[in-house]
Amino acid sequence: MKILVVNGPNLNMLGIREPDLYGKKDYKALIEFIESHAKKTGVEVSCLQSNYEGEIVTWIQNAYKNCDGIVINAGAYTHTSVAILDALKSVGIPTVEVHLTDIYTRDEFRKFSYISLYAEKVIVGKGFDGYTEAIDYLVETYQR
Repeated sequence: MKILVVNGPNLNMLGIREPDLYGKKDYKALIEFIESHAKKTGVEVSCLQSNYEGEIVTWIQNAYKNCDGIVINAGAYTHTSVAILDALKSVGIPTVEVHLTDIYTRDEFRKFSYISLYAEKVIVGKGFDGYTEAIDYLVETYQR
């Protein structure tokens, strides 16, 4: 099974950006955590991060017929990007939305997610563990 893990804007600033909210571990630690879990689970993961909406859309489009699942933390684009939502709808790949923090308890504007209009599961507020939960869900639900 192949899973694309997409991280949006500012995720590359983990450990620096608001450490009281996002923790002190950096983005490299997140990727190592995801890759370690994927190896134990027996799935192939490709982890990508971009601050550019169009690049994220292109990665999702390129996943068509190349990936079995998508885990996405679209960062701020969660709340603004119809383009990412449309890309996910276009490829029809099972998708889990992940957020390190609980977006539903934060600023009012963060409570709405375009991504959740497509994602079949949304995981919030579990930190790095949210990614492993998302991978496990996709494996348990779709592994052939």
